[in-house]
Amino acid sequence: MRRMEENQTLSRREAIAAFGAGALGVSAAVLASPRPARAAATRALDAGASRSGPLRLIHMTDTHVQPERKAYDGLLACINHAASQKPDLIITGGDLIMDSFEATEKRTTEQWDLFTRAWKSAGYTGDVRHTLGNHDIWGWNKKKSQTRGDEARWGKQWALDNLHMDRAWHAFDKGAWHFVVLDSVQPDGDTGYIGRLQDEQFEWLTADLAANRTKPTCIVSHISILTATPLIDMKDKPREGWKVSGGVVMTDMARIIKLFGENPQVKLALSGHMHRNERIDYRGVSYICDGAVSGNWWKGAHYECTEGYGLLDLHDDGAFTHTYTNYGWKAEA
Repeated sequence: MRRMEENQTLSRREAIAAFGAGALGVSAAVLASPRPARAAATRALDAGASRSGPLRLIHMTDTHVQPERKAYDGLLACINHAASQKPDLIITGGDLIMDSFEATEKRTTEQWDLFTRAWKSAGYTGDVRHTLGNHDIWGWNKKKSQTRGDEARWGKQWALDNLHMDRAWHAFDKGAWHFVVLDSVQPDGDTGYIGRLQDEQFEWLTADLAANRTKPTCIVSHISILTATPLIDMKDKPREGWKVSGGVVMTDMARIIKLFGENPQVKLALSGHMHRNERIDYRGVSYICDGAVSGNWWKGAHYECTEGYGLLDLHDDGAFTHTYTNYGWKAEA
């Protein structure tokens, strides 16, 4: 996320303030990151459960690379730090570049060049999979991006080409686990977007989960399927002013959560977008929003959440541990 977050051109903070408690409609325990340095959340394990070596996953979201504020150096430092954890898999969580939603072709080229160069310079050769965020989509705001909408790389195509992806949602297996990467950002009006799945994608997800019932499953999306982070900022708002913003949470969460309930192999749902760290355990699924690699868009900590990434060890029986991990970055003054 950054500044333009909704079809009604709400700012990020306005969008957060617009999110209401009534949108959740559930009782859920939220673990916000209690310390800037490091916070861990661990799933309870069944006594006596058999174990093999865990699959190590890095969830690296909201890198927002740009020419300014040493963002390239920060991204490179994060990749190198993550590589030192010896992961089996890295999944990026979207908003890989600062913004192409409102950016010109020249500015978008500059940002993707930095993103590609950082990964090449790091020399990391392990398995990396990508998720698209709203800021990775080129030109949906035609006026500000100076686009027509008929350019070959307009919309999601530029990001897909750079990331060597056929489409924005996909699934794969790694170790004992099944992973599903969703495309959570859809157009809404002429200048905005909304968090949801297209019907075609939802039907594909339904079939994919049905075909993989025996494998513990991790879902990854940029926009959270279920999040309470916006509520933190609602304490001084009159209740009658609370309302849902379709730019900060999946608006079709009800059908997705129902689908997960029909597929108990779904254990984990990872997201970014909010630049904050939380965990909600609901109906057998842990919804974890990891903080941003860029923190406050390379200006330091975003509220209580410093620059970092998610470090997870996934066990064959579906249990896992999660630690929000800082990589030692000091923002430019």
